[in-house]
Amino acid sequence: MYESYFKLRAKPFQLNPDPAFFYGSRGHRRAMAYLEYGLHQNEGFIVVTGEIGAGKTTLVRSLLERLEPSKVVAANLVSTQVDQNDILRMVAVAFGVPSRGLDKAGLLLALETYFVSLAAAGKRALLIVDEAQNLYEKAVEELRMLSNFQLEDHALLQSFLVGQPEFREVMQSPQMQQLRQRVIASYHLGPMDAEETRAYIEHRLHHVGWENDPVFAPEAFDAIYGYTGGIPRRINALCDRLMLSAFLAECHEVSGEDVREIVAELKEEFDSAPRRGTNGKPVPFQGGAFAPGSIDPARLVVPQGLAGQVAGMAAGFDVQRIEARIVGLEHSLSATLDVLNQLLAAVRRDGTTEDSPHD
Repeated sequence: MYESYFKLRAKPFQLNPDPAFFYGSRGHRRAMAYLEYGLHQNEGFIVVTGEIGAGKTTLVRSLLERLEPSKVVAANLVSTQVDQNDILRMVAVAFGVPSRGLDKAGLLLALETYFVSLAAAGKRALLIVDEAQNLYEKAVEELRMLSNFQLEDHALLQSFLVGQPEFREVMQSPQMQQLRQRVIASYHLGPMDAEETRAYIEHRLHHVGWENDPVFAPEAFDAIYGYTGGIPRRINALCDRLMLSAFLAECHEVSGEDVREIVAELKEEFDSAPRRGTNGKPVPFQGGAFAPGSIDPARLVVPQGLAGQVAGMAAGFDVQRIEARIVGLEHSLSATLDVLNQLLAAVRRDGTTEDSPHD
């Protein structure tokens, strides 16, 4: 919206991680050095932790962009609450390894076969697990077991474990002793200082063609740092609002007062959520009044006929029949995929036959 007004090529403060905007603060440069060293070892685990929005994902993606795709096959896995029963299947899906219908032994064999094929082609496999703090300990142990795959004296898989600070606590548990012994490099990414915060903002602006429009006053940078604490994602969110506000006001300068006003707006937006008392329960509206347009559940009267109609609909649901239909759809989809795979294999064989030399 404001890009054309300020003659910018693109949006400078997007929230999605983008390696093109990577800024090498002291902490980010040091973290990158650790990662490059660990990656050079071509084995084991590399662990990166940091606060939410500290730039961990951008750091890892920046490193990956420096790698040659012809030599490294990387797979990214964003974990949620994943246990040991799902982690291997998710790894297989991330690498594109067929896993349908395979038990644990079959999954391990399929993954090892795939990693061996990469090594035979002169490539290496790299697994990146983001949000690693959400992994259960047994799921982390399964990842450690994957690091046992070797071809002669070469490891077949290397892993990046990227997570929030609480993942460090998981790593320090007694059950993680064997994994800790396989960590080649580890780094905790902290926030930027005030000077780096200003350089970070100017770096992102210059990347999209900024020519001091709008002008950021020195006290604006101080106010931005005071609110964000030097966390990149917080900086992006605040600066994006500042740019939008300047555009709407047709203003070409961002002052310290502008920053304080936007910060007050942001706090008001977050504070608009239902307030809770010391007992954790929502605080009622003053005087028992409800906001305009809201409904007081205590005054809601449901007609008897409507209640009976809803009850009849609920009674008419046949859960078993619905489940049976879902199972039938799954079987049909599986059969369709099998047929498509057979057709694809046949096409590939025909193509190989046509391309082969004849005597």
